Amino acid sequence: MAESPTPVATPLTTETPSTSAGDGLEARVIVYNCDCHTYQQVIGLFCECIPGMTASRAFELAWKIDHHGEAVVFTGAWKQAEEIAGKLGNGGLRVAIQ
Repeated sequence: MAESPTPVATPLTTETPSTSAGDGLEARVIVYNCDCHTYQQVIGLFCECIPGMTASRAFELAWKIDHHGEAVVFTGAWKQAEEIAGKLGNGGLRVAIQ
């Protein structure tokens, strides 16, 4: 009879919720589809509000939002994510920060 392989322990990944104010933490800005803006409007807002955004990347994100309902448009420091989300929200987009 052949010996069975020794089981290998798989580490579990756990996330600890943070209760801090959020300074310096990584955050994601998510934009949701709302069917009330044109691609040009969304691309313009992304290029205006998100540092380093290009028109071609903005189009890709707008397409993803249109076809999948949402997209992460920025990942970075919490404070910067709040600023970007505020600007996009003021432009009429539906946004959230995670």
